[in-house]
Amino acid sequence: MKFIKGFFEFWYDFIIGDDWKIAVSVLIPLVVGAGFVLNGFEASLLLPPVLAVALAASFVVALAIDVKQHPSD
Repeated sequence: MKFIKGFFEFWYDFIIGDDWKIAVSVLIPLVVGAGFVLNGFEASLLLPPVLAVALAASFVVALAIDVKQHPSD
């Protein structure tokens, strides 16, 4: 049982790490891309820019949350 607990603790720390917002910022575009692929979205030239914009937007949101939580003096 210790092995299983240690295994999941390692992966949680590896994926989430110090900042859960980065993990979410990566996960959202991956989920959006998987949704496109699973629904038969055929526009292969449109998919990479859409995912790039989604990834950039999620990082901007994560950064905005951090800046709001830690105001500079």
